[in-house]
Amino acid sequence: MDRWKIVRAFTLGPLLEAAVPKPGNVNRFEDFEDLTLYHFLFADTTVAGIYYEAVKRAELMKRGTLGLNEAGIGELIKRAVQVSREAQDANPNFGVIVLSVPLVMGLALGRNMLDAREKAKLLIEESTVRDTMELYRAIRIANPKGIPSGVKYDVYSDESFRELFRDGINLSRLAEMSCGRELVFCEWLNGYELSYATFERLYELVKKLPLEETVVRAFIELLAGNIDTLIVRKAGREEAELVREKAKALLDGELSLGEFDAFLREKGDLRNPGSLADIMAVSLSLLVLRGLRVEMRNGKVWGVIGP
Repeated sequence: MDRWKIVRAFTLGPLLEAAVPKPGNVNRFEDFEDLTLYHFLFADTTVAGIYYEAVKRAELMKRGTLGLNEAGIGELIKRAVQVSREAQDANPNFGVIVLSVPLVMGLALGRNMLDAREKAKLLIEESTVRDTMELYRAIRIANPKGIPSGVKYDVYSDESFRELFRDGINLSRLAEMSCGRELVFCEWLNGYELSYATFERLYELVKKLPLEETVVRAFIELLAGNIDTLIVRKAGREEAELVREKAKALLDGELSLGEFDAFLREKGDLRNPGSLADIMAVSLSLLVLRGLRVEMRNGKVWGVIGP
């Protein structure tokens, strides 16, 4: 697969996710006090060069020049987070980077988009303790909200690096321990199951609805079917369950979109569904890779796949 096609898709996908007026998220009409659409624009375009390098490295692995355990996923994630932070002063795309780096490498390694899932999972399984250490450094740079302290392998404890080395904790083992706290690690373990299911849903909806309505509908379905782990970390499990119930009520016609959006925003960003927004960003990247383009119909933007 053409390397620039992959890089373009994983640059445009997160930009689309950020721009579309989804409930509870930053979008082209709404900002938070410490996070705006401009943060996403600067962050998501800055990491394109790292994605390009990831694809090139995967091509070397495909030729046998590098081993799978030499992918350097952790280092690539850390460098992407570094350049993102140099371009702006917030954390708009850590989860997207963590999801995207293994997957863009899997796309360069695999025969097609479906095969890429297994290749990405294999790269995670073949990762090293050094990858985990570099991921920890990336987390410290990004400083996501709600990261617990005082736990085993505490990301903010210098002692954790010795513990990771002692116990041989590569990215796969870390993901197994962290899946319950962060959705993106579950995606590493299950071969991007939710990201690909959402991509397939977007592919269905985009044939019937304008582009923004497609994304909003798929996002509400995501919220109704899944617990957002960012909300859990920031506001607690009860709040996250409440968000899911409200999303179900919206789908059942018991709540309007405006009422749901107002509910998500009434406590600032505590109910901001960021983990599922990361899933949407990657799913949109896959849709772009599948051939998404846009055209105007009766004053609305429609997404079109193919000629």
